[in-house]
Amino acid sequence: DSYDNALAETINGLYKTELIHKRAPWKTREAVELATLEWVAWFNNQRLLEPIGYIPPAEAEVNYYRQFAKEAIPVA
Repeated sequence: DSYDNALAETINGLYKTELIHKRAPWKTREAVELATLEWVAWFNNQRLLEPIGYIPPAEAEVNYYRQFAKEAIPVA
């Protein structure tokens, strides 16, 4: 199915556009690795997304699981 890799390809495209091509040329592999770690931290913890209420994805995930924890019925 052609849609199997759509999300991965989108993230790879964003990564290359927002980080790799913007800061090129890279001097060392370590510089790319450190910049990648910083970009991933920003992408997950600081980037605000309109479709989920202008909050970071990590916060949305916490809210999602908190909702299910509140709805869970204890088994006695």
